[in-house]
Amino acid sequence: MAALVAGSLFASNAALQAQADTNTPPAGAPPGGGRGIRGGPSLDQIATALKLDDATKAKIKPILDAQRQKMTDLRADTSLSPEDRRTKMQAIRDDAATQLKAILTPDQFNQYQKMTQRQRRPAPAAGNPPPAAAPQQ
Repeated sequence: MAALVAGSLFASNAALQAQADTNTPPAGAPPGGGRGIRGGPSLDQIATALKLDDATKAKIKPILDAQRQKMTDLRADTSLSPEDRRTKMQAIRDDAATQLKAILTPDQFNQYQKMTQRQRRPAPAAGNPPPAAAPQQ
């Protein structure tokens, strides 16, 4: 019986390791395995969803790259309070949105906002804890 359990564990571990190796992003891919800013949509996902042509895609790429770099730098800054960090992150998002709004059509911009809005959850208000998870049955 013990040999059967040990064999099963070994086989499942090998399968998980093989799966982990295939999920490794290629060299040069953005952090998050091809995802955009901290798990948000990637440039390719945005371009596909908004039906962007190559010229428009080339225009928004530097904006999204700069936003990603600013966010990465901000997360690395341990001297900021969480409130200051949130404020600065929102300013970075607002700046990128202003630049994108000048490039995208109104419909594309609205769709972009919907795509990125669901990536963020509002922070709990001061003194209000987040809601408790529903009990598991």
